[in-house]
Amino acid sequence: MSDATDNATEVERLRRRVAELEAQLEQQSRATNAIVARSQEKLYWLERWQIDIERVMGRRSAQVALEAVKRVRGVVWALKRARRKVAQRR
Repeated sequence: MSDATDNATEVERLRRRVAELEAQLEQQSRATNAIVARSQEKLYWLERWQIDIERVMGRRSAQVALEAVKRVRGVVWALKRARRKVAQRR
């Protein structure tokens, strides 16, 4: 009887693990689909405006401009975080 109980317990544990893995797979699938959708939308607009992003980003001036935008964005985000912290303290 003990072997049957052990087997039933093991089967139940494996079923729970399979359910957990299926839930993780579903979540990962939703996240992947969202990323693909955003990428497709970006690609649509690049193609519609006939922009060759590889050619544009191949230029030194584009790389410098991108770095500047990243730095400005970092400053803006830091300011927003600081403002939220100040608002939370009130």
